[in-house]
Amino acid sequence: MTDRQYHEKEEKEEKRAEKEEKSWDEKWQRDPLSAVVWAGILIWAGLVLLANNLGLLLRFEQLDAWGLIFIGAGLIILLEVVVRLLIPAYRRPVTGSLIFGIILLGVGLGNLVSWGLIWPLALIIIGLSILVRGILWRR
Repeated sequence: MTDRQYHEKEEKEEKRAEKEEKSWDEKWQRDPLSAVVWAGILIWAGLVLLANNLGLLLRFEQLDAWGLIFIGAGLIILLEVVVRLLIPAYRRPVTGSLIFGIILLGVGLGNLVSWGLIWPLALIIIGLSILVRGILWRR
């Protein structure tokens, strides 16, 4: 490989790396909601663990810290789904997020409510979301 070919190859790789970096930055600028959601989940988890360490959760015998973290994370993700459905600027497919939020909620509620109740409710919610999406899609 000659020096010229080597430099051309380096320049191409630098341009490709710049383009990837721009696309990553553009993605976060176009969709800041994802960053807000994950930051919210981390903040929630930190607050719950801090409250647990300070003994503030002792009066809630049925809930442990991790169950509360999962419930909060599930609710935050379900809130993201609602925002994505209501605000056109943030619209994108939400089925995966909906399922993930329901699973997190189910894991968090597992100590409080029987799994025999959680899974049917999860299926009903997923079915309703598919129905609503089908109705809205036709408009």
